[in-house]
Amino acid sequence: MFDKKWFFALEKQIREMGADSDAQSFDEIRDMLANSTSFTPDEFADMCMYVILAGGFSQKTAKKIHAQFTEIIHAHGANFDELFALFHNKNKINAICKHWQNRQEYCDEYYKCDCDDAKIAYLSKLPHIGKITANHLARNLGVDIVKYDVWIQRLGVVYTGNPRLKDKIDNGNLCAEIKSACDDMFEHLCRETDLPRGYIDVVLWKACQLGLIQINS
Repeated sequence: MFDKKWFFALEKQIREMGADSDAQSFDEIRDMLANSTSFTPDEFADMCMYVILAGGFSQKTAKKIHAQFTEIIHAHGANFDELFALFHNKNKINAICKHWQNRQEYCDEYYKCDCDDAKIAYLSKLPHIGKITANHLARNLGVDIVKYDVWIQRLGVVYTGNPRLKDKIDNGNLCAEIKSACDDMFEHLCRETDLPRGYIDVVLWKACQLGLIQINS
């Protein structure tokens, strides 16, 4: 595990399964992370909407609902009752309506941030965007960042060869030792593959989701 051959074999399997996507395709994610990209306020709000919907759902379900929401919102605006008829989660719909209604302000303030840390800190304060989700959103907006979700944390522990770290895994409160383990893993894989860590992150996450990597929880 954790070498160039292992990583590219996983990537190849995922592509052959037709599962090579998050909000964007693998190729779009890789190219966006390698080249600076700016989004319009509408696109920015769509990205926020996707990560809000993705929390707690499979990617397939999130993409399906996201496509239905964007069609409605771009045609009629963010109407709570119309969206609630499609998806019965008041908190998420309220947040999505706020993102759409304030998309110009949120997008402008995001691009005023002068570094990646400031961008992530700003995103984490937006409606229904927590610390882990902020990393996911930032990566989808082109920041070369890792999501540090529970699967990535488990992989980081495996990389260290120290199973005792497993007890410190917490998807709601990232432990400094676990983050360091994950960062070491990504630094190693970046050297191995010459790819952005944000792209490596999404490939490893998808491989875990699909069961291509087996990790004892």
